Amino acid sequence: MTIASPKTRRQMLELLAVSGLVVAGGSSLGLFSAAPALAQGGPTVPMDQLLVEGALPDMWIGSKDAPVTIIEYASMTCPHCAHFHTETFPQLKTKYIDKGKVRFVLREFPFDPLATAGFMLARCAGPDKREAMIDLLFAQQKNWAYTDKPLEGLSNLVKQTGMSQQAFEACLKDKTLYDNVNQIRDRGAEKFQVDSTPTFFINGHKQSGAMSMTELDKAIEPLLKS
Repeated sequence: MTIASPKTRRQMLELLAVSGLVVAGGSSLGLFSAAPALAQGGPTVPMDQLLVEGALPDMWIGSKDAPVTIIEYASMTCPHCAHFHTETFPQLKTKYIDKGKVRFVLREFPFDPLATAGFMLARCAGPDKREAMIDLLFAQQKNWAYTDKPLEGLSNLVKQTGMSQQAFEACLKDKTLYDNVNQIRDRGAEKFQVDSTPTFFINGHKQSGAMSMTELDKAIEPLLKS
């Protein structure tokens, strides 16, 4: 992902400000970057530290007794993240999550106010609809994140989930939720040295970059046998 230029950042903030949304309050653009497509191994973080929840509760998929835990830090405007969730995640879910072998959670790591807005809408959709909202926003990323009218694109998309325009606007004006989403990102950066997306922690072992199913197999299978 190419980090937006100062002009582009300013235009985005002006666009959000005109809409009266709390996401106009700040921007993390330029602080972080999208990871290269090739996954790179990193240090191992103790699981008891990783599993401590931050400003918002984790919403897990899979069995709580699964032998493998995967935590992903992602941004809604990151193309590598969208590719992983549309192409690789369905395979991961079928092969490991649905069979009780892997427990998975996605944590918010927004690059910019627009990504924060996407995560806020997913939270406002409620626990039962959050994952479906995230799937929808990743699948349709090019139709809202990279358009001249991203908020209009977001509004049109969330209507498919049954969210009204009034609820859409109220969600994005929720300053507490905005701050909490960004606190999740800040904690990941400060405590676990996450600086790009996607970043995965597989039983605590850090992997930066979009992982293919083959790479996931290599990381997961030894843990199932140990």
